[in-house]
Amino acid sequence: MVQVTLSGTIQQAAGGISTLEIEAKNIRQLLGGLEKQCPELKPELEKGIAVAINGTIYRDDWFQPIPEDSEVFLIPRLAGG
Repeated sequence: MVQVTLSGTIQQAAGGISTLEIEAKNIRQLLGGLEKQCPELKPELEKGIAVAINGTIYRDDWFQPIPEDSEVFLIPRLAGG
């Protein structure tokens, strides 16, 4: 199990929940598990998010492994120029 901390609009979309536990070995499994456990997150996930694992931010790296006891944060992507 991976403990995931939600932030910003992702936390708001989850009804204020700040952490979830998901069974996942990589980012793709993590996002799929989040969508199953919290279907209301789907619109936020589709907008695009970044996943921080132990302080390193990953974008679109779906098969990045998530080691046990990792610190995992979901971060909304920022738009701008």
